[in-house]
Amino acid sequence: QVQLVESGGGLVQAGGSLRVSCAASGRTFSNYAMGWFRQAPGKEREFVAAINWSGSNTIYGNSVKGRFTISRDNARNTVYLLMNNLKPEDTAVYYCAGGSSRYTQTNGSQFGHWGQGTLVTVSE
Repeated sequence: QVQLVESGGGLVQAGGSLRVSCAASGRTFSNYAMGWFRQAPGKEREFVAAINWSGSNTIYGNSVKGRFTISRDNARNTVYLLMNNLKPEDTAVYYCAGGSSRYTQTNGSQFGHWGQGTLVTVSE
């Protein structure tokens, strides 16, 4: 049973930084790509970032490019999302997702495992 548990969400002022983490268990973490998605109230789920199995390839959504960084520590079975220069429009529940292959994926339907989400709130 694959489990993904996010942590690190919270309240931050605009312009600030926050790092969210996702601890994985239940399968060989290093064999799979990972991703982050987010969903704001009343909006559709949005792709944020993805990373391949080794960490050598990353891809970002246009709205976060240049501000967010995804990384992974395969020894700790953990994927991270460092968010800098946060804006109020970044407010959302952030979900960690486990991919179905080693390679970066951006479509939510390609991710077979999801965490419960962690809320990030950015105030003005």
